[in-house]
Amino acid sequence: MTDQRWAIDIDRDQIANAQIVAAPEPELPEGAIEVTIELYAMTANNVTYAVFGKPLGLFGNDQGYWDFFAERDAPGRLPVWGFATVSRSHHEGVPVGTRLYGYFPMASHAVLMPGRVGPHGFTDMTPRRTTLPVIYNQYQRIDALGDYRAQDHDYWPVFRPLFLTGWLIADLLEDESDYGAQQVLVASASSKTAIGLAYALGQRSARPRIVGLTSAGNAAYVGSLGLYDEVVTYDAIGAMDAGKTSAMVDMAGNPQVAASVHNHFGDALKASIVVGKSHWDSADDGTAMAGPARQMFFAPGRSEKRIGEWGPDQFRQKLEAAWLGFADLAPRLLGIEQRAGADAALAAYRETVDGKADAKTGLVITP
Repeated sequence: MTDQRWAIDIDRDQIANAQIVAAPEPELPEGAIEVTIELYAMTANNVTYAVFGKPLGLFGNDQGYWDFFAERDAPGRLPVWGFATVSRSHHEGVPVGTRLYGYFPMASHAVLMPGRVGPHGFTDMTPRRTTLPVIYNQYQRIDALGDYRAQDHDYWPVFRPLFLTGWLIADLLEDESDYGAQQVLVASASSKTAIGLAYALGQRSARPRIVGLTSAGNAAYVGSLGLYDEVVTYDAIGAMDAGKTSAMVDMAGNPQVAASVHNHFGDALKASIVVGKSHWDSADDGTAMAGPARQMFFAPGRSEKRIGEWGPDQFRQKLEAAWLGFADLAPRLLGIEQRAGADAALAAYRETVDGKADAKTGLVITP
């Protein structure tokens, strides 16, 4: 952790434009806490947050991801997943020294307003956040996490939120009987969400084939994971069996790849699920697509559905059991690269936006 105070401001209209700014110590309101951010991950998922930073209807209101940590008249502050320690507190239920896992801005510090404080953690009740998906506003005490292990510490921010999304997609597919598909095509198969999905699908006793779609440069790595039944490069989609019923889960949101799959499989494509937009600069050229309409997957909505059906305790228990199995595998899937300081944080963001981050490495920042 650092005594220096900084944040990274991002142009809401041009997400590649970002700069380090000083973040002076603010006056702490009554009932608030300030946390010093200990470690966070930078992944392609964060690029999706930036792409959907502006209100696009994703949350069912006029808010977007920029609204978590910035007012409307300010530059964007990118949400990241990580760990932090309470360094100042005006809330007796969350004392100094409390260690938390959750959603933070790309910065050295953050001010939160704890509400609904309980043994597992609290919900941030900052006014602009109360109408945003609650899953992003929950902060968990590390010592109360049933599936936290010290040996997995650096893998938590890299994989845990993305594993949750992959696990929830696998749950949706099973709930929908895989849409009648013989195979699931996972686009951007090297991404961490895709890896989580492939693992979760692979745990089923009866399941469709899992086909990873990826670039030629990542094909060897994706094959080495041992999680996909088959790996197909994007330029070889046209050679696949077009009669095999399929469902596509698209992690990258690349319209050219989507069009290749849709127009090759046509009516044999039974579902097309869009999860992210890490290929943010891939323009939609308006190519007509055969097959089903594309549907957006929203992890918070799926979480809320299952929590409502199973109850929060059963949901947590199921997720914890799944995560612990995956966490045992995680060190074999990728290594961890740790960088420190504001300059490193800015460089990591730019690399990720530019698509230059190494798929074989989990990048974590210690502010």
